[in-house]
Amino acid sequence: MPKPLKKRFFNKGDIGLVYIAPWLIGFMVFSLYPMIASLVYSFYDFNYLTEMKFVGLDNFLKMFDSSDFKISVKATFTFVLFAVPAKLISALLLAVLLNVKLKAINLYRTIYYLPSILAGSVAIGILWRLMFTKDGLINYFIGLFGMEATNWLGNPKTAIYVISALPLWQVGSSMVIFLAALKQVPEDMYEAARIDGASRLKQFISITLPTISPVILFNLIMQSINTFQEFSSVFVITGGGPAKSTYLYALFIYNEAFKMLRMGYASALSWFLFIVILIITALIFKTSAKWTFYGDGGDAI
Repeated sequence: MPKPLKKRFFNKGDIGLVYIAPWLIGFMVFSLYPMIASLVYSFYDFNYLTEMKFVGLDNFLKMFDSSDFKISVKATFTFVLFAVPAKLISALLLAVLLNVKLKAINLYRTIYYLPSILAGSVAIGILWRLMFTKDGLINYFIGLFGMEATNWLGNPKTAIYVISALPLWQVGSSMVIFLAALKQVPEDMYEAARIDGASRLKQFISITLPTISPVILFNLIMQSINTFQEFSSVFVITGGGPAKSTYLYALFIYNEAFKMLRMGYASALSWFLFIVILIITALIFKTSAKWTFYGDGGDAI
């Protein structure tokens, strides 16, 4: 007698869906649904207290007449233009310094990576605020050189740069990616350059940077996206002050949504930020064709 066929719950072709089901469920519940909901809310006057009222594009048009919108956009671009280059340069320099053969080099790499795990925490934000108060650690060291103490976080001209320096604590992830890229640079290229008499600086500019340029592109895009959405540091350290000089766009959205309860307006603000990030990312990809090089001779994306 023929053996009975075993009942299959899944076909062989469906087994992949089983493995990625947890991610798919999480994506749909925590990413896709909130995005669709916020897009719908952006066309309504919605505050959780009264009935939703359709207003069309009014929420999008209203933001351009808001002084807080203009202030937050200016502060955010100042923050991004300072923080992203500083973070990328610091991460690359650290990767170069740690790309050596030493007995305890793995320990040093771990030490430099650890702050990136803690940098987004509330505790680090409070520590940063205490360091830059008028009687904080920074002014203490400045005083050792006979310089006058500065109220860093109380001065609108300096507060935004103090906030912009905090992401430098988070260079660990970018540093690890750069370090992996540096290890892929062929050693024979450096040997040929040394035979030709090229200095270390010349080797770095002519060999290292072009070879790791795809990784630079990746880190540039990722850091730009993350920096545009920065919220926790400014929320903990300054709350947007003084005189709204650190009133970043993400904090503006938070205040409109959870303090003013203008959820529809906040949703429109969120989608405006999404569009801005999308445009800037596209521009980076477009310009990358001039400075990104691939080993197979292909052009940038």
